[in-house]
Amino acid sequence: MIGTPEAFSRSTIEREGEPGAAWLAELPGIVDELLQCWGCVPDGEVMHGGVGVIVPVLRQATGAAVLKVSFPHPGNVHEPDAFAAWGGRGAVLLHERDDERFAMLLERGQSSTLAEVEDDDEVVKIAGRISRRLAISAPPGLPRLQDRAGAWEEQLRKDAEELTHTLSPYVVDAAVATVRELARVQPDTLVHGDLHAGNILGAEREPWLAVDPKGYVGDPAYDGGTLLKSRALTLLEADDLRATAHRALDIFVDAAELDRERVQRWAQLHAVQASFWGRRHGFRRARSGPQLDWLTDFADHLATLLTERG
Repeated sequence: MIGTPEAFSRSTIEREGEPGAAWLAELPGIVDELLQCWGCVPDGEVMHGGVGVIVPVLRQATGAAVLKVSFPHPGNVHEPDAFAAWGGRGAVLLHERDDERFAMLLERGQSSTLAEVEDDDEVVKIAGRISRRLAISAPPGLPRLQDRAGAWEEQLRKDAEELTHTLSPYVVDAAVATVRELARVQPDTLVHGDLHAGNILGAEREPWLAVDPKGYVGDPAYDGGTLLKSRALTLLEADDLRATAHRALDIFVDAAELDRERVQRWAQLHAVQASFWGRRHGFRRARSGPQLDWLTDFADHLATLLTERG
């Protein structure tokens, strides 16, 4: 039986409580059953992401692959649907799926990610090209981002009223306008939903392939917003945040072949939401203290400059 990484076990129990502990107790048996069912043998150390374990395997029919088993959660339901729709176009191939056990057998990428590339412009350009390839007509049955619009607007107004913050009213109003004008009616396009450099792996079949999609239906420009938000630490190091952020936007929209204003508006909405989220919940990198204050101030600054047009 596989050994579950200690850090993954700890974080799962902290996040999920008793259901997480019960699932962890069953996980080695689940993995063993799937290995037998899909004719695989382990081929390396067990890895993990935020919600699942990843077991490198060998299979005669497909060669090197990975077995991914995730904690059962609504947010993980449509990952295999997205992979199936793409069929290897810009993303790893899906070989097998077991939806009841939230398990997939996937094409194996490399251990390196796009986040390790030092050239910031190249990172954004590659992510834009991946975004363009993933933007295909969505199959039926996937969750629609436009269905979240009402909750987004309600939360923005609630946060603006209840939280102590430094965002100007016009910045919050711009985010609300984006929800009303862009989020409530969106195209029937499959988008990644959590596009960032850490979710793009180096690979052999193609230079770069996406992993860990949410499988949403909506505006491809939404992924431009998630990407820019994920580049926060890089932007923090910039001498001129405005110039650096707008350069990243320019490079992404050119590579992704998207409307620049739409991407900027989605990015501004993401920044405002991040600012409020940090004040309510903290960030993964900082739950409290001076670093949290620093990050929320940065989110405020980014949201403000992205509100400016031109």
